[in-house]
Amino acid sequence: MNDPLLKLGQRLHYAFADEKLAQLALTHRSKGGKNNERLEFLGDSILSLIISDALFKQFPQAKEGKLTRLRSQLVRGKTLASVAREFELGEFLILGSSVIKSGEHRRESILADTVEALIGAIYLESGLEKTREVVLIWYQSRLQDLTLEDPVKDAKTRLQEYQQKHRLRLPVYDVQSVVGPTNEQVFTVSCSVPELASPLTAKGNSRRHAEQAAAERVLKQLGLQNQEGV
Repeated sequence: MNDPLLKLGQRLHYAFADEKLAQLALTHRSKGGKNNERLEFLGDSILSLIISDALFKQFPQAKEGKLTRLRSQLVRGKTLASVAREFELGEFLILGSSVIKSGEHRRESILADTVEALIGAIYLESGLEKTREVVLIWYQSRLQDLTLEDPVKDAKTRLQEYQQKHRLRLPVYDVQSVVGPTNEQVFTVSCSVPELASPLTAKGNSRRHAEQAAAERVLKQLGLQNQEGV
């Protein structure tokens, strides 16, 4: 195994036996050919399972809604990107030249997606229990710092909870357009609720980010942007 992967293994607390699998987990779609998107899909689900299980055990008296918000706080892109920066993961990414030149390799979403892909790769190579062991090392301090006080809810969560509380139709999100090359796509997403005559739209560099931005616009239009637990 080459020296960079040995170095990465020390940071991850996990040494890959399969060098090709490790490299695939680090390969962004901008590189062309095989990339880490399938591993990212797998890792996203496994991370959710591991964190859900950890929270279930850590907070035996917490209700479902509280556990869901805590999980969201831990698996969101911002947190994953923070984990990636702790590993200085950016230096190991395998990227297309256009992304490197533009500085996009530092983008939060690319870092977050790569962490999920690494989780997927560890799972394929070593199974669930080893993956759980590794992920819980990564999240040890974050889990220790959690309390049952409400974390800050993201815009989509706040809007959905407001609609549920007032027995209104849940928000509907629709992708209006996706433009740009594969590695630089811009999503335009609309969010509609019955209180507003027409949907509001917003843009983001992923569907998730665009939905959050659209939900934030709706909250602002409804005068709820600064309210928690609405």
